[in-house]
Amino acid sequence: MKQLALIIDLNVCVGCHACVTSCKEWNTSGWAGPLSDFNPYDANPTGTFFNRVQTFEIGTFPNTETLHFPKSCLHCEEPPCVPVCPTGASFKREADGIVLVDYDKCIGCKYCSWACPYGAREFDQQQKVMKKCTLCVDRIYDQTLPEAERKPACVLACPTNARLFGDVHDPESEVSKLIRENGGYQLMPEWGTNPANHYLPRRKIHLKIHEDELLRADNPLKKEGLLPEPPKEQQTLDDIYMSW
Repeated sequence: MKQLALIIDLNVCVGCHACVTSCKEWNTSGWAGPLSDFNPYDANPTGTFFNRVQTFEIGTFPNTETLHFPKSCLHCEEPPCVPVCPTGASFKREADGIVLVDYDKCIGCKYCSWACPYGAREFDQQQKVMKKCTLCVDRIYDQTLPEAERKPACVLACPTNARLFGDVHDPESEVSKLIRENGGYQLMPEWGTNPANHYLPRRKIHLKIHEDELLRADNPLKKEGLLPEPPKEQQTLDDIYMSW
């Protein structure tokens, strides 16, 4: 069975939030919308997002690193949100493995959000239903779009290609090869949910600057220090510009 999923390369994600804004723009006016916002600019903003980027600082100062961690619904192969739904609103499609919510059946009980160990479900305060990432299902199958654009909005928007999309059950797909060759991993596999989305780990790069590399490249005489001050009676550039 086909299993569509996202692959997130943590080594190249720069935390620009382009995936967040493009997701919001596409989905709020599309099949899964609207994605309501209440008090978006207050001290305690609220809003519905399918994708969020969390930023963490790793290590102890001064040896610290910044990690940007995008997170959305992982479209688990054993989704715990599906069996707890009392109305059958949460379901997993057999054709492509995408987990969706039928808004017409959802009663907003939030059982699915309690069952999801990843916090990927969001309650829409306007429609009073649970919402989540759909992998832009209304876009990836749109025959009116060029084939190159039949991808989730977040994938198309990422400036560093940190997000990839494909069938993780196809061993010859680009995403499957990346998982195998780069040590791709699932988030919290101990929960037994078998997430379809995978992450590619950060590659450790430690930059060591040697003492001789601290010398200025534009100082051929190897003489560091302040340049001599010009005579006080000599005009400066500021004087010349002001005279204009």
